Amino acid sequence: MQLNENSADLAGVMVGDAALLRISIDRCPSGVRRIDCGIDSPGGLEAGRRMAEICLAGLATVEFEPGNPDIWPGPAVVVRTDHPVSACMASQYAGWQIASDDFFAIGSGPMRAAAGQEKLFETIGCRESPEVAVGVLETRKLPSETICRNLAEQCGVVPGGLTLLLAPTASQAGGVQVVARSVETSLHKLHELGFDLSRIESGWGTAPLPPVAKDDMSAIGRTNDAVLYGAEVTLWVRGDDASIESIGPKVPSSASPDHGRPFIEIFQQYDRDFYKIDPHLFSPAVVTLVNLDTGETHRFGHTAPRVIHESFGR
Repeated sequence: MQLNENSADLAGVMVGDAALLRISIDRCPSGVRRIDCGIDSPGGLEAGRRMAEICLAGLATVEFEPGNPDIWPGPAVVVRTDHPVSACMASQYAGWQIASDDFFAIGSGPMRAAAGQEKLFETIGCRESPEVAVGVLETRKLPSETICRNLAEQCGVVPGGLTLLLAPTASQAGGVQVVARSVETSLHKLHELGFDLSRIESGWGTAPLPPVAKDDMSAIGRTNDAVLYGAEVTLWVRGDDASIESIGPKVPSSASPDHGRPFIEIFQQYDRDFYKIDPHLFSPAVVTLVNLDTGETHRFGHTAPRVIHESFGR
């Protein structure tokens, strides 16, 4: 699929449109290219939309559409793909924590396939040995020369071949690229439940875009709630209906005992440690599986507008 090459091409277009997108570009001394979409540059909705598509390796379309007013009276971020495993699991999934003494970021994008360090790739394949690599970092701070050089080394590319797109959660672009993970969260949940992801042919998802929060911690709460309580995902799958009916009730976020409160409250309850939270919480509110072989449709879960309004209104 050439995940990194696809994203590198799209990143190049962003660079050419920097003024239009209100982003800035620089290079570390080693040559790593940093694209600031919301740290020191304002960025915006379009920067976030393109950032999300790059994170999906150009194998999905991200759009803004009117949201469901019964959930939240505002726009929704809509994702569709015919390459769900490559786009979402091999690329978009935020599976790389990048940390040093004075820096922390959540890494995603096709650079993960270049590094190939996660156990996930033993199941889905999709590892790459590209000449260029592209990553998306959810961070408030520009990565240092040392961090950039280390990331390039782990991806197996020369520093000049690595591009990093950067935005904090509490920014327009950062909020869009996080909320654009509705389909990805459903695939990751199915993977954790032992479902064969090769059965999934296509995916579509929508989630309400929350107001930009005053700080990153509040933004983490709102963007998670957008997916947990407001996202609706449809997956087109193949195979038998019995396995779908068996696993389906376990897929939506409502399958978790932690479901039902704003994420920030749950996060604080577990000492702000993601790994202490029930992993079954991290999935869309509603998941519909359409069986292409039998014509049957299976819908699981429900939205929670009350929690959305409590979260977004804080």
